[in-house]
Amino acid sequence: MKLQSTELPSTKTHKSTPKVAIVAALTLLLLAVIPICYPLLRYPVRFLSPIPTKTYSQLNPLNVSIDEKHCDIFTGEWVPDRNAPYYTNKTCWAIHEHQNCIKYGKPDTGYMKWRWKPDDCDLPIFNPAQFLEIVRDKSLAFVGDSVGRNQMQSLICLLSRVEYPIDESYTADEHFKRWKYTSYNFTLAFFWTPHLVRSKESDSDGPTATGLFTLYLDEPDPEWVTRIQDFDYVILSAGHWFFRSQVFYQNNQIVGCHYCLLPNVTDLTMYYGYRQAFRTAFKAINSLKNYKGITFLRTFAPSHFENGLWNQGGNCLRRRPFHSNETSLEGANLELYMIQLEEYRGAEEEGRKKGLRYRLMDTTQAMLLRPDGHPSKYGHWAHENVTLYNDCVHWCLPGPIDSWSDFLLAMLKTEGRRSYEEKLQFLSDRKMRFR
Repeated sequence: MKLQSTELPSTKTHKSTPKVAIVAALTLLLLAVIPICYPLLRYPVRFLSPIPTKTYSQLNPLNVSIDEKHCDIFTGEWVPDRNAPYYTNKTCWAIHEHQNCIKYGKPDTGYMKWRWKPDDCDLPIFNPAQFLEIVRDKSLAFVGDSVGRNQMQSLICLLSRVEYPIDESYTADEHFKRWKYTSYNFTLAFFWTPHLVRSKESDSDGPTATGLFTLYLDEPDPEWVTRIQDFDYVILSAGHWFFRSQVFYQNNQIVGCHYCLLPNVTDLTMYYGYRQAFRTAFKAINSLKNYKGITFLRTFAPSHFENGLWNQGGNCLRRRPFHSNETSLEGANLELYMIQLEEYRGAEEEGRKKGLRYRLMDTTQAMLLRPDGHPSKYGHWAHENVTLYNDCVHWCLPGPIDSWSDFLLAMLKTEGRRSYEEKLQFLSDRKMRFR
């Protein structure tokens, strides 16, 4: 099954949601101020109360049930989950309108009723109480594009069963958000950087009517690299924006492009830009003087356009997940995935010499199997008279992307042991070098 992948246009076809005022405290128990919109939903206050947490109160919040040495949690199948979803579009305000599939009439709801089952073990459903206890007094940053923001919104919704965060953003720009879970002193942030490196839109139209972008492949985007140094966890991701037309600069000179159709400029393909962008991003992280956090690479999540490209009638209308033997990673999806793995391994090896820790959140296989979980045409404002393309890139909330928090929690629950072992190895290697 060959599926076509590209990024959807953004500013051309979508109107931004207006900002709204901050409402008063939800309950005397929370004593917190919660923004109604992100630019999110205008739900009545009665829908903004956290779901009671007694379901989780009897659990040991630090119980570790995944032995990653004996189980690959990223290889498996989707199996039915009759208890899902674990939040709704009426209990969580953090759902962007473009992923609010239920609100805008997605006719099938079966895409919410699945969970990821690894082949050789069981992956527990996300437990918000466990997660918040593990990240108490810590901070987590999502660095990437709108799919990364999609992941952060999913996490906020899952955590809403225990607590809502307050907005502590340092700017009104919705591309850069910072949230605080006051009861746990946990900070959650998002840094918008669709190319990871410094970039700008040089032509709003371009050869494909999705814009022509200039990428400075040897310069990390300062919007994120100058701000992550104090974070305990950083989740790095990027992908779909690289399908757009781009001109590549290195050492302040044009070295080539991806489908720019400019005279005397070599087409190096998007793969060149993708590799160099990740190489520069990882090099920047490894060069930070005081960064002691853990860097997670969240691998590429394929889109699922069928029967045409995104701008040629392509859509994603399937109503169940694939089985692993029904499709395979191929073409551009495979190439981007392999580039990520190769650059990750190089960065991990270099970072290990400096005592830095890298982790691979390999979501590609799981998401390849979920053509049913995209908004399609059910992720926009129904009253707006604008032309919108079918969205087979982002993910409905609730939906398959919630499994990424299952992965993250499982990884964090085994982190103490891994970090200890790596610290011992680092000290041993350092001792050997100075002999």
